[in-house]
Amino acid sequence: MTISLQALRDRRDQLAASLARVDDLRPGFLTARFRKCGKPNCHCAQKDSPGHGPSYSLTHRVGGKTVTQVIPQGPAVERAKAQIAEYRRFRNLVRELIVVSEQICSAQVRDGEGVPASRAKKKPLRRSIGQRRR
Repeated sequence: MTISLQALRDRRDQLAASLARVDDLRPGFLTARFRKCGKPNCHCAQKDSPGHGPSYSLTHRVGGKTVTQVIPQGPAVERAKAQIAEYRRFRNLVRELIVVSEQICSAQVRDGEGVPASRAKKKPLRRSIGQRRR
């Protein structure tokens, strides 16, 4: 089943409008970490204690290197979670936009709309194929 060219263009416009509404975003993963201080009488030294924390780390790649940033507890953690979710939404929108754009290009070729009128009729080559330019 082929989707009409107009339906594809409408979907492309919807995706572009969604991209225009993208909020603050950041790539990466947020990880909760628990640590043990090493003091024998501390609650973290207990057998079933997870330790001190959580402290949150944001990890992402910059120029091929992994970078970790500590995120302070409180509203910053929730803000970072929302920014990461927004980045994932942005990435999915871009992927879908690429797929729809490819479908539009294929539909234009199928329907004969993809070739501009100026290039519809090619002029013949002036030189023969075996001849070299000097």
